[in-house]
Amino acid sequence: MSQQIIEKLKAFKVIPVIQINDVSQAVPLAKTLVENGLPVAEVTFRTEAAAEAIRLMREAYPEMCIGAGTVLNAEQVDRAKAAGSEFVVAPGLNPNTVRYCQEQGIPMVPGVNNPSQVEQALELGLTFLKFFPAEASGGINMVKSLLAPYVDVSFMPTGGIGKANVRDYLAIERVICCGGTWMVAPKLIENGEWDEIGRLVREAVELVSE
Repeated sequence: MSQQIIEKLKAFKVIPVIQINDVSQAVPLAKTLVENGLPVAEVTFRTEAAAEAIRLMREAYPEMCIGAGTVLNAEQVDRAKAAGSEFVVAPGLNPNTVRYCQEQGIPMVPGVNNPSQVEQALELGLTFLKFFPAEASGGINMVKSLLAPYVDVSFMPTGGIGKANVRDYLAIERVICCGGTWMVAPKLIENGEWDEIGRLVREAVELVSE
C-alpha cells in the first residue's frame, strides 16, 4: 500500500463508502463532498455505474482522493484503474486479486476479520488492511485483539460504523481511518438530497476532528 495514500486517508479519518446506481448522481455527489470538507470517496463496484461514476468524479474534481470498493477480481481492478481510482478496496482477501494489484501498481486494501487472514496479508506484503464487517466481527474489542500481536498492521474498520461509534474506533492506535455510509446513504443519493448529505458530511468532519 502506498504510504502517500495511507497518509491521505489518515488525514480524512472517515471515508464515505458510496453506492451509485445512476451515473448522473456522481458529479453532484462529488461536488457535495468537496464543498463540505470531505474530498474523498470509496465508490463500490456493487453497481454497473461504478466505473463511469469514478471517471466522471475524477474528471470534475481531480483533487479528490477516489478509490474503488468491493473489487473482487482482475477485471474490476482494470476497470477501476482505467477510470482513475487511486486505490482499490475488497471485502475479503483474495491472494490472486492482491497479486494482480501489485503487478498493476495500484494500492490494494483487502478485508480481514481474523488472525489467519491478517497473517495471509502479511505474507503478501500488506500491512494496511480493512477490518470488515467491523461491528459484526466483534467491533472494537476484536480490533484491539487483532492489533496486539501484529505490531506492523493498521486498520480501516468498515461495516456498522456510524456517528455513535466512529470516534471510539479512531481512538485506537493504528486505526488509520474508518469507512462509513451514514453520511452518503444510498437513499439520500438516489433522491438527490445534496443539502442533507452536505449537512451530514459537515457533521462527520466536525465529529472526527474534535
